[in-house]
Amino acid sequence: MWHNIPFALVLLPLGFASLTAVLKPRAARALMLSINGCCLALSILLLYLVNAGAEAFTVSMGEVGAPFGNELYISHVEALAVTAFDAIMLLSLLSGLRRLNQDVPDNRKSLFYTVCLLLLAATNAISLTNDVFTGYVFIEITTIAACALIFVRRGEENLFAAMRYMLMNLLGSGLFLLGLAMLYSLTGELLLPQIHEKAQQIAMEGKYSFALSACTLLMALGLAIKSALYPFHTWLPNAYSLSTPASSSILSSLVSKLYIFLLIKLVVRGVGLPVFRESGAANILELYALIAVVLGSIDAIREHSVRRMISYSSVAQIGYIFMALSLGTTEGCAAAVFQILVHSFAKAMLFGAIDRLTEVSGGEAHFRALRGSGFRAPLAGLAFTIGAFSITGVPLLGGFSAKLYIASAAVNVGTWRMAAVLSALAISTLLNVIYFMRTVVTIYRRNDLHDKPSGAGVAFAGSIGAFILTNLFLGVGALNVMNILHKGLALWG
Repeated sequence: MWHNIPFALVLLPLGFASLTAVLKPRAARALMLSINGCCLALSILLLYLVNAGAEAFTVSMGEVGAPFGNELYISHVEALAVTAFDAIMLLSLLSGLRRLNQDVPDNRKSLFYTVCLLLLAATNAISLTNDVFTGYVFIEITTIAACALIFVRRGEENLFAAMRYMLMNLLGSGLFLLGLAMLYSLTGELLLPQIHEKAQQIAMEGKYSFALSACTLLMALGLAIKSALYPFHTWLPNAYSLSTPASSSILSSLVSKLYIFLLIKLVVRGVGLPVFRESGAANILELYALIAVVLGSIDAIREHSVRRMISYSSVAQIGYIFMALSLGTTEGCAAAVFQILVHSFAKAMLFGAIDRLTEVSGGEAHFRALRGSGFRAPLAGLAFTIGAFSITGVPLLGGFSAKLYIASAAVNVGTWRMAAVLSALAISTLLNVIYFMRTVVTIYRRNDLHDKPSGAGVAFAGSIGAFILTNLFLGVGALNVMNILHKGLALWG
């Protein structure tokens, strides 16, 4: 019966979303958190069973194949990803509950909780789907839900940020759909294993190899635009910095990462790594990624608002993911997925922590106002410090392990790619130190101008504590996580 867990992870939040929309805010919040908690428990059970020795498996709804039915595929990678994403969603919501009551009008709160359930369903579906068209459908649901998360907060600026996000994402969706239509015309398949088989056959025959390369490039660029790879990141700073803390955490840690995770599945299980390398998509993505890890960090240094600084930092971290993926190797893909996990947990914690630090600093997000905030809110200060150290690459934390695995994958590739990746990692790490250490020093610089703040609440303390422990585990337990990823990637073929 546990083979039904994957469908439950999609259908539970999708089915209860409509009910949440008609409930009063308090009841809607309780239902949304309960469904999220239930999905997290089921995903943990799924990860345990798959990792305990069960083989990867495929489940079909009604035994009907794509495009008329729906098929899900679960290996170690999918089980780990869906567990991490569900945990981030729940912890992000818990850490931002207090601010939701202040930032979101009462007539929009039930809408917010409905959107969260829709996004949870899309998250689980994209993580587990075995066919690309279902993936496309749910990335569009993700896009609409993300727009709602941005404009649900009061303010004209939020509406403008949501419109900008939608326009850029529509461009990415158009490119992805065009590439998907071309791929279907070439292969006649939508399921990833069958696409893989036909793509290898086309590559060997060489008759339609250019068309195959073109559709691979179109889909890769479409998802790169949607995930805010430089220079397609212009919507990101306002979207992240103007949203509610819970929305900022979800947008930075889930939405952009879902698109990249789908791209990794498409590359490895769909068209195949050899086709990806030969299509030119790998070279283009690597060029953008190398620029992103440097210029994204430079933009972060130039910011005076700490929330926008954290937002620009995401541009560089997304560059790391694409840099690892563009190597076109299994080791690079494993490093990319590990970087997704590390950055997702660290960035969600950073947005939750910085909101508390700004709250105890009179609501100001500028660096000068944050002086001494680490003493006024000790738990938030500790969380921000650990998150900053992790992204910077301090040993024993997840960011250090992620950079180490990316560097190792680049060394195995050799040639000019190794030099480019290692140089970008070194330069970006130095820039990370500059802007993150400046912030850490600022929050622990004495300033007694503010009164003693009120408590943040049990939900905030519990969620931030869980974030801290997870970030520490991704550092000291990195090898265990990588072993799970390698098992799953071996099954991906």
